[in-house]
Amino acid sequence: MSRTADVLRLPILYIGLALARLGLIDRERAIETADLAWPRIVTGVARMSKNAADVAMVGAVLGADAIAGVGVAGPFWGLAFAIGGGVAGGTIALVSQRYGAEAYEQLGLAVRSSTLLVIVVSLPVTVTFWLFPEQLVRLINSDPTQIDYAARYLRVVGLGIPFAGLNLVGSRVLVGADDAYTAMQVRAGGAVVNVALNAVFIVVLGWGVEGAALGTVLSNVFAVSAFALGLSRGGIPGFGGFPVEIDPVGTYVDPGTLRDLVRIGTPVGARNLVWTVAEFPMLAFLGNYRDGTLAAFVVARRIWGIMNTPGWGFGLAASSLSGQALGQGKEALAEAYGRDIIRFSVATYAVSATITAIFARPLVSLFINTDSPPATEPIAVSLIYAACVALLFRGISGSSIGPLDASGDTRVPFLSQFLGMFCCSIPLVYLGSVTALGIWGVYLAFMAETIVPAAINYWRFNSGKWKEISRDIRPEQEDAATAVD
Repeated sequence: MSRTADVLRLPILYIGLALARLGLIDRERAIETADLAWPRIVTGVARMSKNAADVAMVGAVLGADAIAGVGVAGPFWGLAFAIGGGVAGGTIALVSQRYGAEAYEQLGLAVRSSTLLVIVVSLPVTVTFWLFPEQLVRLINSDPTQIDYAARYLRVVGLGIPFAGLNLVGSRVLVGADDAYTAMQVRAGGAVVNVALNAVFIVVLGWGVEGAALGTVLSNVFAVSAFALGLSRGGIPGFGGFPVEIDPVGTYVDPGTLRDLVRIGTPVGARNLVWTVAEFPMLAFLGNYRDGTLAAFVVARRIWGIMNTPGWGFGLAASSLSGQALGQGKEALAEAYGRDIIRFSVATYAVSATITAIFARPLVSLFINTDSPPATEPIAVSLIYAACVALLFRGISGSSIGPLDASGDTRVPFLSQFLGMFCCSIPLVYLGSVTALGIWGVYLAFMAETIVPAAINYWRFNSGKWKEISRDIRPEQEDAATAVD
């Protein structure tokens, strides 16, 4: 591991080792978790920082209306992660269990089937965004200037949806095979390319929101190309060797594998879709708050995205390590990984929330220009404080999902996210827009969004039901016909 990589790994590792000294988690599992989680966390920070940089550049050049326009288009772009994340959820479950059971001959079939499924599902969405961007945006916004910005952004960024989905699948293949570091190199590299392209397209060439969208598309093309080349050749110059090599020539349509991907991935995609769909009414209701609230919310969510990146690493580490243990039939070990990672995750989130709260005001100032409504900055800062409290529960929720996803038990996490968003969070934002509750409705919505899923997901993990469900997709129980790559 390089010196730079070690420096990035050490903060996460130190938290785990401190917990181990207190007797809260096992030391060896702490090291394994840190090794697998930190690259994904760095990837998340890079990607979310890229998203924040998009908004900052657009806001600096074009102002609050452009920020709001990009924010309004955000839920539509989120469909890429609902679609790709759903398929990728099935991918990591199949890959991790097969990798743990050393059933390497079955990996190619799982990866090729995932690739086909992403393309088939995402292409119709891309076509729709290209043909009807303005009509879609008008469903949640009535401001002509913001609609224009959002529609122009959406038409171009929609071209990247298939690539974003394939990007997620490629990453999950490597993480499921115990190599989060290479996945980090590829995806973080894509994020760096994105920021560089946006600086040229937005600031130098003056292409505005279309430039931000084009940078996103091209960065995903870069990452997918790297994954495809590396997986088909077993490695790629500049990124090193890959843990698995997948022959691109082979069966793509296998009914059994596709059924497993759809059965496991549909609830994962639906869970991702919950927040995407929830943004539509939420953004519509926020339009009824005082001037500057909508832009402040968009800024706060971008910063929240960076704060939330530990969950990416710990959730995938839990999926990979628990999944490999399940593939070997070691159910007690899978549960032990899950419990340790939940504690590790909560401690890391506490550190992240504390640092963000201290620097909330200077962080917000990076996004707001002098033409923005005066209330924008103080509202954004107050929303970040609320998010810092809510974030602690996100540590429980996100890491509890990992073992459930690895086992194929993906329905309960979907239901928990649905209840938190549609039965609690959105009603609170609405009440704030029509009653004296006001901005407190948004603060409480942040809390509801994380507390409800945390309670339900941890209850499901603690029940142990997921271990029974995992037995249906373990490689040794598969039909012999599906064992041939």
